[in-house]
Amino acid sequence: MPTSSAETIDVRFSAEPVETRSHRTRRLAAAVARRVAGAVVVLWGAATVAFLAQVVLPGDRATIIFNIRAGQPIERTPEELAEINAQYGFQNPVWQQYVDYLSGLVRGDLGNSYQQFRPVTDIIGEQLAPTLVLTLSAIALSWLIMVAWVTLTAGRDRASGLGAAVDTATAGLPHYWLGIILLLVFALNLRWFPVISGNSPTGLLLPALTLAVPLAGFMGQATRSEFERSLQQPFVLSARTRGMSDTGIRLRHVLRHSALPAVTLSGWALGATISGAVVVETVFTRAGVGRVLVTAVNNQDLPIVTGVVVLVAALYVVANLVVDALHALIDPRLAKGKS
Repeated sequence: MPTSSAETIDVRFSAEPVETRSHRTRRLAAAVARRVAGAVVVLWGAATVAFLAQVVLPGDRATIIFNIRAGQPIERTPEELAEINAQYGFQNPVWQQYVDYLSGLVRGDLGNSYQQFRPVTDIIGEQLAPTLVLTLSAIALSWLIMVAWVTLTAGRDRASGLGAAVDTATAGLPHYWLGIILLLVFALNLRWFPVISGNSPTGLLLPALTLAVPLAGFMGQATRSEFERSLQQPFVLSARTRGMSDTGIRLRHVLRHSALPAVTLSGWALGATISGAVVVETVFTRAGVGRVLVTAVNNQDLPIVTGVVVLVAALYVVANLVVDALHALIDPRLAKGKS
């Protein structure tokens, strides 16, 4: 039975949303699959580099382990070396060692420490919490500094130039130099903070500030130009005609439109601040993964070193996935464009 033109139009328009939703679902699934595949590739690359670093180091690994345990380099018998080779699988071909290493990572096994005779996951896990607290505190503090400084100085004639100069100067500050200055001024001279940081809230501020100031400079550089560009947009004029204050416009409207570069840098900052924690935890005598890594490098405890490398890569991947989600929350247009 022939259908009328009206019925044809109704069928066409009722079917269109179904096709659109299906298309968006496929696009979203493909985007998620690409992100997951990219994360797997990054982790695989970091793990492979960490494994190759152990293999290509000069010297016999079994001899190195014996020397670490004895505390001095002495000649070892083939029987002693054979026992170590069997324990760690060094007698196997390199490709088999590589496969065993990757299969262990999939199971969450990072191997055993050469010196402490304990699983690397336990050693790192015991010190991970202080480092994460320091890292997240530094990122939060850097956001507070950046938002306050950019909001006060961006788009204000002379203040904008001063703000950009301060951003550039602080972004280039070395962690070890800044940490020592803060320690000398506020801990030794003024005695406002403890010299040995420990894990107290008061001891956390100076180490977090050491990591936060350079990061705030980087984010300020990335945010300032977008902030000043947003100040010229029509929505700013519209908000002013409604009687909104300049500070309210900057915080409620302009900051949201200019924050994406800083959000992106925050994902990179997680890995950077964990790397900076190696220096900061040493300067402030603070427990954490950084001090574990320094001790492992000094003692040639390679499983711990490679375990920290893989951990930092995993945190970096997770941080970037979180950043992608935050992008969609800050600017929903990005989510619509990707879906």
